[in-house]
Amino acid sequence: QASKLMLIYYLVLTAVAELVEGKPWIFSGENIRLTCSIPGDLSDWRHQWFRGDKFIQESKDLVIWKAMPQQSGKYYCQGIRKTWIYQQRTPQSLPVEIKVDGGWAILRAPSLPMLVGETMTLSCDVRDNPRLTEVILYHNGVEIQRQSDPKLRVTNLTLRHPGSYWCRATWHKQMATHSVISLATTVSVLDILTEPFLEIVPQDPLIPKEHMLLVCHVQLNAREKDLMINYNFYQDGLKLGPASSNDRFPVLRASGLYSCTASVPILELKRESEPVIHTPPLCTHNSPLMACSASIPTEPMIVLNNTRAISQFQDYM
Repeated sequence: QASKLMLIYYLVLTAVAELVEGKPWIFSGENIRLTCSIPGDLSDWRHQWFRGDKFIQESKDLVIWKAMPQQSGKYYCQGIRKTWIYQQRTPQSLPVEIKVDGGWAILRAPSLPMLVGETMTLSCDVRDNPRLTEVILYHNGVEIQRQSDPKLRVTNLTLRHPGSYWCRATWHKQMATHSVISLATTVSVLDILTEPFLEIVPQDPLIPKEHMLLVCHVQLNAREKDLMINYNFYQDGLKLGPASSNDRFPVLRASGLYSCTASVPILELKRESEPVIHTPPLCTHNSPLMACSASIPTEPMIVLNNTRAISQFQDYM
């Protein structure tokens, strides 16, 4: 039993690869250093390094001196040691992606997605750090900024700002003018609270058979932790119950126009879904009762043709 517990404990250990010196995107000829660790365990581990599926070396640190473009790629590490039962290996770490640029300019942008309303800072870096006289920033091929400072700021981001960015840098040296263009880098911008999408689930095993389930799908992208989303559900414009932190709501199966809202009170954000028209199927003699019983009229139908009325009633039955 003890050996089983130890085995389970070993299996949850995962290697972590980190970049400790240098930047993820460097010029050729520069150096970087990565290190590998096994959090939560103080035992003596050996560390193996891989680029893609190719083994590189066994060491705690991986140093790349005077990097070359062909050394670009995703780097992983893995812990390995011998136990009295077998040779144990941890799962591979999450990758550290390294880009080695053989050109003259790099536009450094945030690696994580930006959020609507934030300010994005970029840097147009040039090899050997000459004193720049002009820096031009392009977005999807259109010039958006021109200045002498290599640090560039795009304020009040909106959903029109995602896309490809690159820069052109100009400087003077030895009576000559030099101008270089960086490769494009992709920037993502997310809405803090996406537009909700209402899903109607006609049958769900966790609710009564005469009910259907309304599910309000939404994504919250915020820097703050543990923010609560409040949900409201509507039928024909009327609210169904009080606001709740639950993104699903069971209702009696019935025709109507359904929608939902999602709000984050602390951020003063509120979004509403597009309305969804729901019409339960008419019952036939082959229809399961739980799928169509709510569509049976509860009030008398006034019709001129008695034969048609009988036929409709037989269809429901």
